[in-house]
Amino acid sequence: MSFEFEARLRLGAFTCEASIEAQDEIVVLFGHSGAGKSVTLQAIAGLVRPERGRISIDGEAVYDSARGINLPPQARPIGYVVQDLALFPHMTVAENVAFGMPRDGAAPRRERVRRLLAALRLEGLEDRRPRSLSGGQQQRVALARALGREARLLLLDEPFSALDESLRAQFRRELLRLRGELGLTIVFVTHDLREAHLLADRLAVFDAGRVLQFDQREAVFRRPTSRRVAQLTGVANIFEGKVVGCEGGSPVVDVRGVTLHCSNHGGQGSFSTGDAVDVCVRAERVVIHRSVPRDPSAMNLFEGAIVEEFGYGTTHTLRLEPVGPGPALEVEIAARPYEVMGVAARKDWTVELPPADLHVMRREARVQQPPGGAGDG
Repeated sequence: MSFEFEARLRLGAFTCEASIEAQDEIVVLFGHSGAGKSVTLQAIAGLVRPERGRISIDGEAVYDSARGINLPPQARPIGYVVQDLALFPHMTVAENVAFGMPRDGAAPRRERVRRLLAALRLEGLEDRRPRSLSGGQQQRVALARALGREARLLLLDEPFSALDESLRAQFRRELLRLRGELGLTIVFVTHDLREAHLLADRLAVFDAGRVLQFDQREAVFRRPTSRRVAQLTGVANIFEGKVVGCEGGSPVVDVRGVTLHCSNHGGQGSFSTGDAVDVCVRAERVVIHRSVPRDPSAMNLFEGAIVEEFGYGTTHTLRLEPVGPGPALEVEIAARPYEVMGVAARKDWTVELPPADLHVMRREARVQQPPGGAGDG
């Protein structure tokens, strides 16, 4: 199933303009509260009318401002699950799931309800009311009801945010299973970075009503197109630098007195000597050594000292200051290497920044970001 959205929306003083598409995949809309994610989902569902643009499903327009098309929500082949689930408290589980199904006879509806309850592992709960169910069971009922409309496109607006972390992890796995079994195309809204990384085939990064980057998940996380995208996607280490040369088509950048050889795989074109750039590296990609490594291929080395550290059970986050030239760094290291290397017992380390993990971006004018938006996700 293919889906395309290109539209401009206005809610009071807030404007959102986005262009995204999906085809047999999970597209995650990611960003802070107020960035425009939820209003985009509402426009797809037909709950908000854009100023202009086009929305199509399998090539058929459900909204087209130029042609005067604007199908009502019930006429769009879409399943929609909102954060508060909105189950009908006076209906049973089976009645909730059947609500909105095509009226093609009682027997086909009962069979479809049965199959959906089995797919969502809700067998035996058909006659229960929502208030008697656990949070996880209510979530499954809401998903089953959304799928009951024979939806070709499933829209999920922070559906797991009210669940505790163990249930959230369970439902992320459940969603991936359903996507594979039912062949769903899903547009999923979240501000949870881990959730975005786990679920997304492609990721749209929203900020202040704009899509800053829309690409494959790993491309967004490893090769952000701007400092702002890097910040929003959790890149802890972003340095200002200046291009001082080029080797094999890749830029060489001076960052606070240290020469860093970088890999130019970001799709931002060539760089010239003197260009002002931003260089970023994710905390988990930084390597630390007890001493200068003997491997002659090791590059981008400088000395650093741990000034702060935080333990999170499975990982440790270290803050290092340079001993001499070089930038301050954040390093993330798994618990086992942390123990084996004896990190707790020493402060001074040799830092290595592998060229393949250094991403170079053209420096943009700094714009102060607003703390929030129009109250929309």
